[in-house]
Amino acid sequence: MNERVRKSLTREWICRDQRLVLGERTLIMGILNVTPDSFSDGGDFMDINRAVEHAQIMQDQGADVIDVGGESTRPGADPVALEQELDRVVPVIKALKERISIPISVDTYKANVARQALQAGAHIVNDISGLGFDPDMAGVVAASGAGLIMMHIRGEPRNMQKNPVYDHVIRDLIDFFQERIDCALDAGINPMQIIIDPGIGFGKTLVHNYTLIRNLPDFKCLGYPILVGPSRKSFIGKALNLPVQERLEGTLAAVTACILNGADIVRVHDVKETMRAAHVADFIAGKRNPADHVNP
Repeated sequence: MNERVRKSLTREWICRDQRLVLGERTLIMGILNVTPDSFSDGGDFMDINRAVEHAQIMQDQGADVIDVGGESTRPGADPVALEQELDRVVPVIKALKERISIPISVDTYKANVARQALQAGAHIVNDISGLGFDPDMAGVVAASGAGLIMMHIRGEPRNMQKNPVYDHVIRDLIDFFQERIDCALDAGINPMQIIIDPGIGFGKTLVHNYTLIRNLPDFKCLGYPILVGPSRKSFIGKALNLPVQERLEGTLAAVTACILNGADIVRVHDVKETMRAAHVADFIAGKRNPADHVNP
């Protein structure tokens, strides 16, 4: 890919007072779950000092964004009360604001959580419902100028994996995103605030997940950057017959495939390893010129 074409594929992602450049390389979002029951790291970072320390480590390892979540959205998970979610995420975000320099994302579908997280210093709202669960969320994002990740989900976390069926999974998701994007724009959200996420594992069968990764280029027709979150998920575990903590290699394979198929951002637990894999994948994808990078 020549330099003129490479530059034409770059754009800025507006996240309040922060601007992230997309297209020059794959960005890495580090996962920070402050929950007792997330599928992979539940209970690991409930202590605020451990949470902040882990975020600092991920930043040092190359994370571009830290995504803070206070409610597990694993398959079968029940909703968490508003006050409980606030108690988990707001103190952590306030502490992170003083300790890290990269943007902070809040992983929530509740407008009140998003509002208070943004007041505490967050820059991005990562909404698994694509603005669909809380009618006030679009207004919160529009008023704040926050970056917005709109994910696709079929159903709700507690029931999303109960026989998910699509007429045609790619076309159905494209239709979903077009409707959700229209909703966001109608609410006054700047198009440069928006990222889309096909929602690997959220109301998808094993076949659906692999189909989505293989056909990521189809989503480019929407004109928005793409985030994919394959990290340690069951579609990897089922393929390899391995538990959550032994899915690193499968995750890196999925991350590489996502990058080669057009992902702009990947959301992961293992930042250091992903950063190294993404560095090489970006050379292959043409996002970076190997001749310009003697060393990683």
